[in-house]
Amino acid sequence: MRNHTTELTQFDSDSDFGSGSGSGSGSEAKPQKLPLPALLALATAVFITSLTETLPAGLLPAMSADLGVSESATGQTVTVYAIGTALTAIPLTAATSGWRRKRLLLTAMAGFAAANTVTALSENYSLTMVARFVAGVAAGLAWALLAGYARRMAPVHLQGKAIAIAMAGIPVALSLGVPAGTFLGKALSWQVAFLMMTALTVGLLGWITVTVPDYPGERRQDGRRAPVLRALRVPGVKQVLFVTFAFVLAHTVLYTFIATFLARLGMGDSTDLVLLVFGAASLVSIWIVGAQINRRLRALTVASTVLVAVAAAILAVLADSPAMVYVAVTLWGLGWGGAPTLLQTAVGDAGGDAADAAQAMLVTLWNAAMAGGGLAGGILLDRLGPTSFPWSVLVLLLPVLLVVTAARVHGFPAQRRRTSATS
Repeated sequence: MRNHTTELTQFDSDSDFGSGSGSGSGSEAKPQKLPLPALLALATAVFITSLTETLPAGLLPAMSADLGVSESATGQTVTVYAIGTALTAIPLTAATSGWRRKRLLLTAMAGFAAANTVTALSENYSLTMVARFVAGVAAGLAWALLAGYARRMAPVHLQGKAIAIAMAGIPVALSLGVPAGTFLGKALSWQVAFLMMTALTVGLLGWITVTVPDYPGERRQDGRRAPVLRALRVPGVKQVLFVTFAFVLAHTVLYTFIATFLARLGMGDSTDLVLLVFGAASLVSIWIVGAQINRRLRALTVASTVLVAVAAAILAVLADSPAMVYVAVTLWGLGWGGAPTLLQTAVGDAGGDAADAAQAMLVTLWNAAMAGGGLAGGILLDRLGPTSFPWSVLVLLLPVLLVVTAARVHGFPAQRRRTSATS
């Protein structure tokens, strides 16, 4: 790990990838405003990764009929995507650490185009599952790269806003992309929905080529690249990773089975509206987080946890009232929407020179939590029923709040900073 000078409330803005800005020369000045066309290209990449993962959820009946398997088996196309990401994010990030960043981003997005095309054209369940796994692999590369890329393109005082813009693709995919894909699948066919994803990705490849700057990969140190797992030895990284896993697990248990939960309340016909409210609140959350993250990362993370916990408590004890359900979903969206930005920023801050490695581990745990959330939610549904979901969220968020509160020096400090380190 190379030496650096301690700087309170700011970063060595080039540490994410090991050298200078611009095209990689290291001599170009950092721009003093946000490069919106490039950041919106990254947001579109995030949108594609998120929507590719969740799109089958709205298309299960038609997909299962055409593939000749049950809806339960078709639902595993979401699980295998998360598994592909979880299994490959760390080793592929290590293997491609020397690649130029633009080349790596283009490769990852081309993987989505290929996987979604095969998914659309496949009439064989096994081939579809392979394509979905490949899409998950591409997601692992993209997710480990995108937050750091956004940070790299922005001046220090706007890095939080840059990540927030890039991460806006998540709630847009959940609140607008999934309903739109479901409508398209019903109006035309589920194959058309996936082919539209391919067309969007092809257009994005050109957009990235034209607007997104290039950066070098990680520099070799003593002739070798540092192992990915070294990031675990950096103070604060383990705390952020634990919070990530538990928080995402809590969210996924409830979100995956929200339709089942609402049906239990007699609100099954309102699922689309509930998800729209959730998505709108998530967008507001991203805007707030982007505006305040550089000064209040710790406070925002605490607030995010508390808001989701309060939402879960309302759903646990006051869900008989539809009005209170909408209040809870609004609080849930306000708490969750900015969480990806907060957690990726926190792990990047804590990781320092090992930021890319820390991001890769975050991606791995994030997707492991998503897969685990679906599994845990299924078990809870079978054994305790859907009313157990909000209580499980509360149980999981208690240690999250404790860890965030305790990690006041490393992980979730009151002021974002880089500490000096030598090794």
